[in-house]
Amino acid sequence: MIHHWRTTAVSLATLLSALSLGIAGAEPAASPAKADAASCVRPDFRIVLDVGHTAKSPGAKSARGADEFDFNLRLAKQIDQALLEAGFAKTVLMVTDGRANQSLYARVARANDLSANLLLSIHHDSVPDKFLEKWDYNGKRKTFSDRFKGHSIFVSDDNIDPKDSLLFGSILGQQLKARGLQYTPHYTESFMGRWKRVLLDAIVGVYRYDTLFVLKKTQMPAVLLEAGSIANRDEELEMASPERQQLISAAVVDAVDRFCAAQSDKPALQIAKRSKARHVLSAHSHRRVRER
Repeated sequence: MIHHWRTTAVSLATLLSALSLGIAGAEPAASPAKADAASCVRPDFRIVLDVGHTAKSPGAKSARGADEFDFNLRLAKQIDQALLEAGFAKTVLMVTDGRANQSLYARVARANDLSANLLLSIHHDSVPDKFLEKWDYNGKRKTFSDRFKGHSIFVSDDNIDPKDSLLFGSILGQQLKARGLQYTPHYTESFMGRWKRVLLDAIVGVYRYDTLFVLKKTQMPAVLLEAGSIANRDEELEMASPERQQLISAAVVDAVDRFCAAQSDKPALQIAKRSKARHVLSAHSHRRVRER
């Protein structure tokens, strides 16, 4: 869970239509024979799957007392397997150790060293404490909130490439929606207080969250996915099911494939600039890790 852009002037309609994203209901993964898939060289495209939180700083507690980190790791492993099986051979599953603050610098430094094309950070959501209620589960007192359910997608305008971050976020949202999954709109409500966010794509649920460290400091397009609310008692069970994990994984594979296809026409100069900035920040991040 996350409790922590200047608006990017981007025409999503133009960007998404260029990718031929018209989807009538959930469909199987795109065939390699299709034009958009054929333009993506899957073995050359590297995505980093960042497992949110760490074993020592495990994030939110589910309605039944399980750690968010465990949910994040299970889903990320399923997505990793699906991407590798789809031909994205350079996929990296990134699991970080340590306490919260130190692990943030470590994961950013490692991600930037990998010279990746994209970062996707995997999380599961909860709610602010004021919405939590108590219940007994297996004879123990636990907290829950059934008030909200659904996924949410976050991007930062402070990322080196906010335009492509938003593009991937919207593509991912479209793929999740095509499979019958709905985003949660509650981040737009005033009762969220300091956790209220600007909704950039109201069709598929992409929010702006500038200060997220892993999004603003990584030197590649970056998106954070809150896959669902584990504070919600019903959705917690759904998120733990292999069927839901496979559904989300299929959505990620199709989204990465379409985003990869869009990147194939990116000018070499733009890629070179991003690579140079990546190395500068990586050196700085390594220094911060050593200092801690």
